[in-house]
Amino acid sequence: MNFEYDVVIIGGAFSGAATALMLKRKRPEARVLIIEKTAEFDRKVGESTTEVSSCYMTRILGLTHYLGHEQLAKQGLRLWFSSQPDQRFNDCVEVGTRYQSRLPGFQVDRAKLDSHMLHLAVRAGCELWRPAKVTNFELNNGNSQRVSTIADLGERTTSCRWIVDATGRATMFARKLGHFRPNTEHPINAVWARFSGVKEWDSYDWRERFPDYANDCRTAREWATNHLFGRGWWVWIIPLCGGDVSAGIVYDSRIFKFPEGPSLGQRLHAHILSNPVGREIFGAARVIEGDVHALSMLAYHSEKVCGDGWAAVGDAAGFIDPLYSPGLDFCSYSSYYVADLLARSLSGDHVTDRLNHYNQQYPITYRYWFESLYKDKYHYMGDADLMSAALLLDVSSYYLGLVRAVYRDPECAFLNLPFTGIGGRLAWNMMTFYSRRLVALANRRWATGYYGKRNAGWRELYDGFVPDIRLRKQISRGLLRWWKCELINLGLMLRRRATVPVSQPSTATTEAW
Repeated sequence: MNFEYDVVIIGGAFSGAATALMLKRKRPEARVLIIEKTAEFDRKVGESTTEVSSCYMTRILGLTHYLGHEQLAKQGLRLWFSSQPDQRFNDCVEVGTRYQSRLPGFQVDRAKLDSHMLHLAVRAGCELWRPAKVTNFELNNGNSQRVSTIADLGERTTSCRWIVDATGRATMFARKLGHFRPNTEHPINAVWARFSGVKEWDSYDWRERFPDYANDCRTAREWATNHLFGRGWWVWIIPLCGGDVSAGIVYDSRIFKFPEGPSLGQRLHAHILSNPVGREIFGAARVIEGDVHALSMLAYHSEKVCGDGWAAVGDAAGFIDPLYSPGLDFCSYSSYYVADLLARSLSGDHVTDRLNHYNQQYPITYRYWFESLYKDKYHYMGDADLMSAALLLDVSSYYLGLVRAVYRDPECAFLNLPFTGIGGRLAWNMMTFYSRRLVALANRRWATGYYGKRNAGWRELYDGFVPDIRLRKQISRGLLRWWKCELINLGLMLRRRATVPVSQPSTATTEAW
């Protein structure tokens, strides 16, 4: 059949532009149209990349030069815990790396990154309609898909063989086709803003006031993704090129209530200032007017992500949680897989099996990723012992399962969604088990008043993660901390039994271990 385009991609941000760019590299003669509704991109919830998405951007997309010159190098994750609002800064618990990160990562301004990616796609030969609003689409079982738009030139309808939904949280196809599913097990919300005047983490003032804090760390704390933690919430602090700082809170509405206030920006700032670490860093900071955002019910997914003639990529397929920054990981895997699928289809291959695999595996990947890393995590993230154990085990598992694979063979690894096969199920079972145990330990600590008792007086700085046998050091440390928490839990159980009056029947013996 004669089509005006081979592929129409709705959405020109990272996922849509990456899909278009990879498709043009695999099949340069493909006629690709990108439809982007905005005249300029805005910033997203998270701006931090992981080792997997950084590998995709550097080794697959070839953005090393751009990222090195236009974005900030990321120095890992850094976690902060406190037990009292008036706690001294140098008494707060710090968990993070001592040295520079071993693998590349970046603190990215998503508006700049999205614009650059779209520019590369257009330079590769893709046509762009912008700003243009899609008013309707028609799917005809792979025969002739049609897309109707309103642009500067008025209304226009075009035909194509494939449509790619890269509309992000708008999830155009999932909502219209009835595949959209909110994740009601994970009711998280986010409020975020950009700040100016944020104090530098590595200034001379710190060395004068807290010499031990300054001397213990060999890398720049300011370039890390710094996290403040409390029960039911966490705050990210991410530096951006130019000096602005992105800061936001993500909270579980079942556990934590976001404080009231005259405006979202002031409410966010007040919450950060209620934390001793936040007070030191944001005491003189100011919210940048007009750059405050909020989203409710962040977690969702599409029950079906493709069919004959269409596919969804990136956030249009699903989103879980910004903690650990997995969003761009999903964008990387889905955009590369779909670009390869489209290139094969346009070359005459039958892609039914690949469509079926994407439809079957994506919900599994989403579910396993959620259950192993995020389900009920907000119950224990405010306890330094429990969350630091989770960090070591979570990141080590991530390196063993995903990071090692993508750096060994990126092209092959990005064609296989995470948690595939027997190995994926084993990893899911292992991670889900220790995560459930940490949730149970947190609930016991909360009920007995022990929650956060060790959120003061210690600092743990480790060498950093690498995707080889040296990970055993971090795994051992994480397991040891978890098992110590189990011993403390046993002591709490025995103490409770001892306090139950003899005349009353004890229910402690029937409680879950």
